[in-house]
Amino acid sequence: MSKQTKKITSIGGSALIEGIMMRGPKKSTVCVRTGKDTIYSKDVRITTLAEKCALFKLPFFRGIAGLIDSMRLSYKSLMISADQAIESVETEEDEKPSKFEKWLQDKFGDKLINALMVFASVLGVAIAIALFFFLPSFLFDLCGNVVPAFRESDSTPEMVRLWKSVFEGVLKIVLFLGYILIVSRMGDMKRVFMYHGAEHKTIFCYENEEELTVENVKKQTRFHPRCGTSFMVIMLILGIVIGLFVPAAPFGIAFLRPLFKILLIPVTCGIGYELIKLCGKHDNHFTRIIAAPGLWAQRITTKEPEDDMIEVAIKAITAVIPEDGSDIVKNCGC
Repeated sequence: MSKQTKKITSIGGSALIEGIMMRGPKKSTVCVRTGKDTIYSKDVRITTLAEKCALFKLPFFRGIAGLIDSMRLSYKSLMISADQAIESVETEEDEKPSKFEKWLQDKFGDKLINALMVFASVLGVAIAIALFFFLPSFLFDLCGNVVPAFRESDSTPEMVRLWKSVFEGVLKIVLFLGYILIVSRMGDMKRVFMYHGAEHKTIFCYENEEELTVENVKKQTRFHPRCGTSFMVIMLILGIVIGLFVPAAPFGIAFLRPLFKILLIPVTCGIGYELIKLCGKHDNHFTRIIAAPGLWAQRITTKEPEDDMIEVAIKAITAVIPEDGSDIVKNCGC
């Protein structure tokens, strides 16, 4: 954390299409900019895994549950923001739908949009698995044809496993940062990253106990240690460490290594979640080292927001701040 805040809150959020979702201890709210002077607001509710099973309240297990719940909540919130963004564009353009569009709407309605979103999500997960698990392992084995140190016949199994873990981890980080750098150049994604910046700055303003106004929010930093970007970077780095315990070719089959690492994702999530919580609660040399890579990556995933974006963030966080102070994780007394 660049400077010590007066308190630390459990409130977090995520950037959406022309909006922000803020998640508090009692409720979550989606706010979307639908016009120059209008902001759509809706409370979102999911039954968390911790509510279903007490096991997911325990350290390590809460990280696994937290990731799953965050994905469910983010998906639901994204659908709401997408619907509102489409409606606001249609209202502004005031164009009549074509016969084909009208036929699709009459025939399928919202089912078509939901089906497309599900298809896109499944395709995205499949591509991510291929790029981040199978491709690095395949390229390392390919490099083994020209790099003797990458072959077990010319090196010890332990050294091959070390080289493979480092190779895979570095390549994953390069792919991740390269991907977000490319999409940050796209107009629509740049606006999402600006809303991401508004979310962070607004949370910092609240944690510094300043009045939630546009001017006060603008003064805050946009780099927050408890960000999803930081969590992703930590998971990628942890993947290198965990990879040291997975054979380069389990049972003599190189294809099994990526599958084993996929099965170990819950372990990575559990440890990563606890490290993120540690960085959020404490500010010392150890937590600064842990948080540093993620904070650097946020220079890509967050951008300085516009005033109207900050207004959306203020409305979203105001809606989820509990009156009883149950969101306060720590009072820093400074």
